[in-house]
Amino acid sequence: MTPSNELRSRWRLVLGRFAQQRLEVPLSGRDQRLEAALDYLYSREYSGRGVRERGLAGSLDPSQVNLTTWLGEVRELFPKETVEVIEKHALQRYGLTELLTDRETLEKLEPSEDLLKLLLTLRGHLPSGVLDSVRRIIRQVVEEIRRRLEMEVRQALAGRLNRFRHAPRAVAQNFDWRGTVRRNLKHYDAERRRLVLQEPRFFARNTQMLPWQVILCVDQSGSMASSVIHSGVMAGILAGLPLIRVKLVVFDTSVVDLSDRVGDPVEVLLSVQLGGGTDIGKALTYCETLIENPHRTVVTLVSDFCEGASPAVLLQTCRRLRESGVTLLGLASLDEQANPVFDRQMADQLADTGMQIAALTPKHFAHWLAQVIRSR
Repeated sequence: MTPSNELRSRWRLVLGRFAQQRLEVPLSGRDQRLEAALDYLYSREYSGRGVRERGLAGSLDPSQVNLTTWLGEVRELFPKETVEVIEKHALQRYGLTELLTDRETLEKLEPSEDLLKLLLTLRGHLPSGVLDSVRRIIRQVVEEIRRRLEMEVRQALAGRLNRFRHAPRAVAQNFDWRGTVRRNLKHYDAERRRLVLQEPRFFARNTQMLPWQVILCVDQSGSMASSVIHSGVMAGILAGLPLIRVKLVVFDTSVVDLSDRVGDPVEVLLSVQLGGGTDIGKALTYCETLIENPHRTVVTLVSDFCEGASPAVLLQTCRRLRESGVTLLGLASLDEQANPVFDRQMADQLADTGMQIAALTPKHFAHWLAQVIRSR
């Protein structure tokens, strides 16, 4: 059975221009542009294989093509999800970091968490002329993460349901179905045999009145990009909650206190520099100086627990904090598939000092933090 021309065209695009002689099929003008855009990037797979480069087809002629025109073609021809994949391959697989150093090119990149991680990794090497574009990308990614997390974090930490008091705000999670039925019995439609809900009821929530201090101590070594991004956003959300005072400390072999910027995750992320070694003991020793009331303080270490300095100093500091009454949480780093990636031997030693260890997504961390606070 002979494949249709449409199917043959799809295979041509999958296999690339080097399949042209074996798979002869006419390509439409748009398909030629698709092939040229893909070939501009993925022909790099043939480097070092003895394959001689040729001119590109369609409107992406070698004399005209540059990263800016190529990005414009990619964004016009492919859906957003595919654009993100292609840009990720360009940056991470083929090392086209010049995408990040030219302002016009950077403006065309699709904001994504992967792009933000790469920008943070190369932060110290970016020219000053692109910082406005970098700030725009950070803000868009931060707002998207905040949008996904904020409501659930606020609900988790706002207090338990108060089943003796109702609130005017309609939140599905707080719906009082028994009270709603009782309240609306007077609206029962006997003819249609239906209950008309004109006055839905929602429970209010209790809030604890004693303030808590939450200190986020975040590892900014090279493997921690995702954790740094989500910790910055989480710190901003927590800072907006009543009765929670937030301190944010980032570290590698040095320690930087970003507590004065905690309300603005964009400024936080512009201040971090991924890479370098790891001195967790030094960072926790600094956090110890920030504690006001140990029995109302949660110190959360966000790290892969790969201590580069003396483990003895780290473990002694944890024991001292725990004995003073501080609640210690250890939040292990996760990879891109949300799988835990951390030094399990060190995590076990930290657990022996009294630190509670978990590997959680940011959303689940909020529920864990709420549970810890309510149990004290």
